[in-house]
Amino acid sequence: MLGGCATVGWYGQAAVGQLEMLCKRESVDRLLADPDTPEALRDRLVRALEVREFAITEMALPDSPSYTYYADLERDAAVWNVVATPRFSMQPKTWCYPFAGCLAYRGYFRELAAGRQADRLAGRGYDSAVIPAVAYSTLGWFADPVLNTMLEYDDTWLAGLIFHELAHEKLFVRDDTAFNEAYARLIEREGVRRWLRSRGEIDRLAQWEVNQVRHQAFIELLLQSRAELIELYGHERPEPEMASAKQATFDRLRERIATFGRQHDTDRYRGWLERDLNNAHLASVATYEAGVKAFAELLESHCRGDIGCLHARAAEMAEWSAARRARFLDRED
Repeated sequence: MLGGCATVGWYGQAAVGQLEMLCKRESVDRLLADPDTPEALRDRLVRALEVREFAITEMALPDSPSYTYYADLERDAAVWNVVATPRFSMQPKTWCYPFAGCLAYRGYFRELAAGRQADRLAGRGYDSAVIPAVAYSTLGWFADPVLNTMLEYDDTWLAGLIFHELAHEKLFVRDDTAFNEAYARLIEREGVRRWLRSRGEIDRLAQWEVNQVRHQAFIELLLQSRAELIELYGHERPEPEMASAKQATFDRLRERIATFGRQHDTDRYRGWLERDLNNAHLASVATYEAGVKAFAELLESHCRGDIGCLHARAAEMAEWSAARRARFLDRED
Protein backbone atom coordinates (compact mmCIF):
# COMPACT_ATOMS: atom_id res chain seq x y z
CA MET A 1 0.00 0.00 0.00
CA LEU A 2 2.84 2.38 0.86
CA GLY A 3 4.48 1.64 -2.48
CA GLY A 4 1.20 2.40 -4.20
CA CYS A 5 0.91 5.72 -2.39
CA ALA A 6 4.45 6.63 -3.44
CA THR A 7 3.60 5.85 -7.06
CA VAL A 8 0.44 7.96 -6.92
CA GLY A 9 2.49 10.77 -5.40
CA TRP A 10 5.01 10.56 -8.21
CA TYR A 11 2.29 10.73 -10.89
CA GLY A 12 0.78 13.70 -9.10
CA GLN A 13 4.00 15.72 -9.18
CA ALA A 14 4.62 14.67 -12.79
CA ALA A 15 1.17 15.87 -13.86
CA VAL A 16 1.57 19.17 -12.02
CA GLY A 17 5.05 19.69 -13.45
CA GLN A 18 3.96 19.01 -17.01
CA LEU A 19 0.92 21.24 -16.62
CA GLU A 20 3.13 24.05 -15.32
CA MET A 21 5.30 23.74 -18.42
CA LEU A 22 2.29 23.80 -20.74
CA CYS A 23 0.85 26.84 -18.99
CA LYS A 24 4.13 28.74 -19.32
CA ARG A 25 4.48 28.12 -23.06
CA GLU A 26 4.41 31.12 -25.38
CA SER A 27 4.41 31.00 -29.17
CA VAL A 28 7.88 31.70 -30.55
CA ASP A 29 6.35 33.56 -33.49
CA ARG A 30 4.43 35.80 -31.11
CA LEU A 31 7.54 36.48 -29.04
CA LEU A 32 9.52 37.37 -32.16
CA ALA A 33 6.77 39.78 -33.21
CA ASP A 34 6.69 41.43 -29.77
CA PRO A 35 8.99 44.51 -29.65
CA ASP A 36 9.38 44.01 -25.89
CA THR A 37 11.08 40.63 -26.29
CA PRO A 38 14.73 41.03 -25.17
CA GLU A 39 17.15 40.96 -28.08
CA ALA A 40 19.27 38.18 -26.56
CA LEU A 41 16.22 35.92 -26.21
CA ARG A 42 15.04 36.87 -29.69
CA ASP A 43 18.37 35.78 -31.20
CA ARG A 44 18.31 32.41 -29.45
CA LEU A 45 14.72 31.72 -30.47
CA VAL A 46 15.54 32.52 -34.10
CA ARG A 47 18.41 30.06 -33.86
CA ALA A 48 16.12 27.41 -32.36
CA LEU A 49 13.71 27.77 -35.28
CA GLU A 50 16.60 27.48 -37.74
CA VAL A 51 17.78 24.29 -36.04
CA ARG A 52 14.26 22.87 -36.00
CA GLU A 53 13.91 23.51 -39.75
CA PHE A 54 17.25 21.82 -40.41
CA ALA A 55 16.19 18.87 -38.24
CA ILE A 56 13.06 18.41 -40.37
CA THR A 57 14.52 18.97 -43.83
CA GLU A 58 18.03 17.53 -43.46
CA MET A 59 17.82 15.05 -40.57
CA ALA A 60 14.39 13.61 -41.42
CA LEU A 61 13.09 14.30 -37.91
CA PRO A 62 9.40 14.93 -37.12
CA ASP A 63 7.67 18.10 -38.34
CA SER A 64 5.72 18.40 -35.09
CA PRO A 65 4.76 21.53 -33.12
CA SER A 66 7.68 20.92 -30.77
CA TYR A 67 10.10 23.85 -30.40
CA THR A 68 7.66 26.36 -31.85
CA TYR A 69 6.98 27.46 -28.25
CA TYR A 70 9.14 28.89 -25.48
CA ALA A 71 8.79 28.46 -21.73
CA ASP A 72 10.77 30.06 -18.93
CA LEU A 73 10.64 27.61 -16.01
CA GLU A 74 12.57 30.00 -13.75
CA ARG A 75 14.90 27.23 -12.61
CA ASP A 76 18.18 25.63 -13.70
CA ALA A 77 16.88 22.22 -14.84
CA ALA A 78 13.76 20.94 -16.52
CA VAL A 79 13.72 17.78 -14.40
CA TRP A 80 15.98 15.95 -11.98
CA ASN A 81 16.39 12.25 -12.76
CA VAL A 82 17.03 9.74 -10.00
CA VAL A 83 19.25 6.82 -11.02
CA ALA A 84 19.89 3.86 -8.72
CA THR A 85 21.73 0.55 -8.77
CA PRO A 86 22.21 -2.21 -6.21
CA ARG A 87 25.29 -1.72 -4.07
CA PHE A 88 27.32 -4.33 -5.94
CA SER A 89 25.83 -4.15 -9.42
CA MET A 90 25.92 -1.91 -12.48
CA GLN A 91 22.39 -2.82 -13.52
CA PRO A 92 20.20 0.26 -12.99
CA LYS A 93 16.85 0.00 -11.29
CA THR A 94 13.92 0.63 -13.65
CA TRP A 95 10.56 2.31 -13.20
CA CYS A 96 7.64 1.56 -15.51
CA TYR A 97 5.20 4.02 -17.08
CA PRO A 98 2.02 3.57 -19.16
CA PHE A 99 3.31 4.91 -22.50
CA ALA A 100 7.10 4.96 -22.32
CA GLY A 101 7.55 1.53 -20.77
CA CYS A 102 10.26 0.85 -18.21
CA LEU A 103 13.06 3.42 -17.94
CA ALA A 104 16.36 3.44 -16.05
CA TYR A 105 15.51 6.62 -14.16
CA ARG A 106 12.70 8.40 -12.32
CA GLY A 107 12.15 12.08 -13.16
CA TYR A 108 11.06 14.79 -10.74
CA PHE A 109 10.10 18.39 -11.43
CA ARG A 110 11.51 19.54 -8.10
CA GLU A 111 15.09 18.92 -7.01
CA LEU A 112 14.09 18.46 -3.37
CA ALA A 113 11.69 15.66 -4.27
CA ALA A 114 14.36 13.95 -6.35
CA GLY A 115 16.80 14.21 -3.46
CA ARG A 116 14.30 12.65 -1.06
CA GLN A 117 13.76 9.73 -3.43
CA ALA A 118 17.52 9.24 -3.83
CA ASP A 119 17.91 9.25 -0.05
CA ARG A 120 15.11 6.69 0.35
CA LEU A 121 16.80 4.39 -2.14
CA ALA A 122 20.15 4.84 -0.43
CA GLY A 123 18.47 3.86 2.82
CA ARG A 124 17.38 0.63 1.15
CA GLY A 125 20.95 -0.21 0.16
CA TYR A 126 21.08 1.24 -3.34
CA ASP A 127 23.73 3.47 -4.84
CA SER A 128 21.74 6.50 -5.98
CA ALA A 129 22.34 9.78 -7.78
CA VAL A 130 20.34 12.82 -8.84
CA ILE A 131 21.12 13.88 -12.41
CA PRO A 132 19.75 17.26 -13.61
CA ALA A 133 18.38 17.37 -17.17
CA VAL A 134 17.92 20.62 -19.09
CA ALA A 135 15.34 19.11 -21.46
CA TYR A 136 13.19 16.04 -21.97
CA SER A 137 10.79 14.71 -24.59
CA THR A 138 7.10 13.94 -24.18
CA LEU A 139 7.46 11.69 -27.28
CA GLY A 140 5.04 13.79 -29.30
CA TRP A 141 2.20 13.74 -26.78
CA PHE A 142 2.67 17.48 -26.28
CA ALA A 143 4.42 20.25 -28.20
CA ASP A 144 7.69 20.40 -26.28
CA PRO A 145 8.89 24.00 -25.90
CA VAL A 146 12.32 25.53 -26.09
CA LEU A 147 13.16 25.99 -22.41
CA ASN A 148 15.20 28.65 -20.67
CA THR A 149 17.36 25.78 -19.41
CA MET A 150 18.26 24.96 -23.01
CA LEU A 151 19.58 28.47 -23.65
CA GLU A 152 22.27 28.45 -20.96
CA TYR A 153 24.98 27.30 -23.35
CA ASP A 154 26.07 28.01 -26.92
CA ASP A 155 24.27 27.38 -30.20
CA THR A 156 25.86 23.97 -30.80
CA TRP A 157 24.57 22.82 -27.41
CA LEU A 158 21.09 24.13 -28.21
CA ALA A 159 21.14 22.45 -31.61
CA GLY A 160 22.23 19.16 -30.12
CA LEU A 161 19.39 19.21 -27.59
CA ILE A 162 16.78 19.82 -30.28
CA PHE A 163 18.17 17.05 -32.50
CA HIS A 164 18.31 14.68 -29.52
CA GLU A 165 14.78 15.26 -28.27
CA LEU A 166 13.24 15.17 -31.76
CA ALA A 167 15.01 11.84 -32.29
CA HIS A 168 12.99 10.52 -29.35
CA GLU A 169 9.83 11.69 -31.12
CA LYS A 170 11.02 9.86 -34.23
CA LEU A 171 11.66 6.54 -32.51
CA PHE A 172 11.23 5.35 -28.96
CA VAL A 173 11.34 1.67 -28.01
CA ARG A 174 9.47 0.64 -24.88
CA ASP A 175 11.60 -0.76 -22.07
CA ASP A 176 14.95 -0.05 -23.75
CA THR A 177 16.52 3.13 -22.37
CA ALA A 178 20.03 2.31 -23.60
CA PHE A 179 18.92 1.78 -27.21
CA ASN A 180 16.80 4.94 -27.24
CA GLU A 181 19.52 7.13 -25.78
CA ALA A 182 22.31 5.77 -27.99
CA TYR A 183 20.16 6.40 -31.09
CA ALA A 184 19.25 9.93 -29.98
CA ARG A 185 22.83 10.72 -28.99
CA LEU A 186 24.11 9.69 -32.42
CA ILE A 187 21.43 11.80 -34.14
CA GLU A 188 22.38 14.70 -31.85
CA ARG A 189 26.06 14.56 -32.78
CA GLU A 190 25.56 13.91 -36.45
CA GLY A 191 22.97 16.69 -36.58
CA VAL A 192 25.33 19.23 -35.03
CA ARG A 193 28.13 18.19 -37.39
CA ARG A 194 25.97 18.57 -40.49
CA TRP A 195 24.32 21.78 -39.25
CA LEU A 196 27.65 23.52 -38.68
CA ARG A 197 28.96 22.31 -42.04
CA SER A 198 25.84 23.58 -43.82
CA ARG A 199 26.39 27.02 -42.32
CA GLY A 200 30.00 27.14 -43.45
CA GLU A 201 31.19 27.47 -39.84
CA ILE A 202 34.37 25.53 -40.50
CA ASP A 203 36.39 26.89 -37.57
CA ARG A 204 33.53 26.28 -35.17
CA LEU A 205 33.07 22.77 -36.55
CA ALA A 206 36.78 22.06 -36.11
CA GLN A 207 36.65 23.18 -32.46
CA TRP A 208 33.50 21.16 -31.88
CA GLU A 209 35.22 18.07 -33.31
CA VAL A 210 38.17 18.61 -30.97
CA ASN A 211 35.78 18.86 -28.03
CA GLN A 212 34.01 15.68 -29.14
CA VAL A 213 37.29 13.76 -29.24
CA ARG A 214 38.14 14.95 -25.75
CA HIS A 215 34.65 14.16 -24.49
CA GLN A 216 34.81 10.66 -25.94
CA ALA A 217 38.17 10.09 -24.26
CA PHE A 218 36.63 11.11 -20.94
CA ILE A 219 33.65 8.81 -21.49
CA GLU A 220 36.02 5.92 -22.22
CA LEU A 221 37.79 6.67 -18.94
CA LEU A 222 34.48 6.37 -17.07
CA LEU A 223 33.43 3.24 -18.94
CA GLN A 224 36.79 1.64 -18.13
CA SER A 225 36.06 2.00 -14.42
CA ARG A 226 32.56 0.67 -15.00
CA ALA A 227 34.02 -2.41 -16.69
CA GLU A 228 36.39 -2.92 -13.75
CA LEU A 229 33.46 -2.79 -11.35
CA ILE A 230 31.40 -5.22 -13.43
CA GLU A 231 34.35 -7.63 -13.27
CA LEU A 232 34.62 -7.11 -9.50
CA TYR A 233 30.93 -7.67 -8.87
CA GLY A 234 30.98 -10.87 -10.90
CA HIS A 235 33.04 -12.66 -8.25
CA GLU A 236 31.82 -14.05 -4.95
CA ARG A 237 33.65 -12.27 -2.15
CA PRO A 238 32.89 -11.40 1.48
CA GLU A 239 30.99 -8.12 1.62
CA PRO A 240 33.69 -6.14 3.49
CA GLU A 241 36.28 -7.22 0.91
CA MET A 242 33.92 -6.31 -1.94
CA ALA A 243 33.21 -2.90 -0.42
CA SER A 244 36.92 -2.20 0.02
CA ALA A 245 37.72 -3.16 -3.58
CA LYS A 246 34.82 -1.03 -4.82
CA GLN A 247 36.08 2.01 -2.92
CA ALA A 248 39.59 1.47 -4.28
CA THR A 249 38.19 1.44 -7.83
CA PHE A 250 36.40 4.75 -7.29
CA ASP A 251 39.54 6.22 -5.69
CA ARG A 252 41.48 5.29 -8.83
CA LEU A 253 38.75 6.82 -10.96
CA ARG A 254 39.01 10.11 -9.11
CA GLU A 255 42.77 10.12 -9.71
CA ARG A 256 42.22 9.43 -13.41
CA ILE A 257 39.70 12.26 -13.68
CA ALA A 258 42.07 14.70 -11.97
CA THR A 259 44.91 13.62 -14.27
CA PHE A 260 42.66 13.93 -17.33
CA GLY A 261 41.78 17.50 -16.38
CA ARG A 262 45.43 18.45 -15.96
CA GLN A 263 46.46 16.81 -19.24
CA HIS A 264 43.75 18.63 -21.17
CA ASP A 265 44.04 21.88 -19.19
CA THR A 266 40.31 22.01 -18.49
CA ASP A 267 38.01 22.36 -15.51
CA ARG A 268 35.09 20.98 -17.52
CA TYR A 269 35.03 17.74 -15.54
CA ARG A 270 35.71 19.19 -12.10
CA GLY A 271 32.12 18.46 -11.10
CA TRP A 272 32.94 14.75 -11.17
CA LEU A 273 35.55 15.30 -8.46
CA GLU A 274 33.05 17.17 -6.31
CA ARG A 275 30.58 14.27 -6.28
CA ASP A 276 30.47 11.29 -3.95
CA LEU A 277 30.86 8.92 -6.92
CA ASN A 278 29.03 5.61 -6.94
CA ASN A 279 27.63 2.97 -9.30
CA ALA A 280 24.64 5.10 -10.26
CA HIS A 281 26.79 7.81 -11.85
CA LEU A 282 28.58 5.30 -14.07
CA ALA A 283 25.36 3.45 -14.89
CA SER A 284 23.86 6.73 -16.12
CA VAL A 285 26.88 7.38 -18.37
CA ALA A 286 26.62 3.90 -19.85
CA THR A 287 22.91 4.33 -20.54
CA TYR A 288 23.57 7.41 -22.67
CA GLU A 289 26.96 6.67 -24.18
CA ALA A 290 27.86 2.99 -24.36
CA GLY A 291 25.95 2.20 -27.56
CA VAL A 292 26.68 5.35 -29.59
CA LYS A 293 29.62 3.78 -31.44
CA ALA A 294 27.38 1.00 -32.73
CA PHE A 295 25.02 3.53 -34.33
CA ALA A 296 27.96 5.55 -35.68
CA GLU A 297 29.36 2.45 -37.37
CA LEU A 298 25.92 1.61 -38.75
CA LEU A 299 25.58 5.08 -40.27
CA GLU A 300 29.05 5.00 -41.79
CA SER A 301 29.38 1.41 -42.98
CA HIS A 302 25.87 0.13 -43.69
CA CYS A 303 24.11 3.40 -44.56
CA ARG A 304 27.09 5.25 -46.08
CA GLY A 305 26.06 8.45 -44.36
CA ASP A 306 22.38 8.30 -45.40
CA ILE A 307 20.42 9.48 -42.37
CA GLY A 308 17.13 8.12 -43.77
CA CYS A 309 18.72 4.69 -43.96
CA LEU A 310 19.77 4.97 -40.32
CA HIS A 311 16.24 5.85 -39.24
CA ALA A 312 14.82 2.92 -41.21
CA ARG A 313 17.36 0.50 -39.80
CA ALA A 314 16.73 1.68 -36.24
CA ALA A 315 12.98 1.23 -36.78
CA GLU A 316 13.65 -2.36 -37.87
CA MET A 317 15.68 -2.93 -34.71
CA ALA A 318 12.72 -1.75 -32.65
CA GLU A 319 11.07 -5.06 -33.63
CA TRP A 320 14.03 -7.12 -32.46
CA SER A 321 14.22 -8.78 -29.08
CA ALA A 322 15.76 -6.74 -26.28
CA ALA A 323 18.66 -9.20 -26.13
CA ARG A 324 19.43 -8.75 -29.81
CA ARG A 325 19.36 -4.95 -29.50
CA ALA A 326 21.74 -5.24 -26.55
CA ARG A 327 24.13 -7.31 -28.65
CA PHE A 328 23.98 -4.63 -31.36
CA LEU A 329 24.83 -1.90 -28.86
CA ASP A 330 27.77 -4.01 -27.69
CA ARG A 331 28.73 -4.45 -31.37
CA GLU A 332 28.31 -8.22 -31.15
CA ASP A 333 25.47 -8.48 -33.73
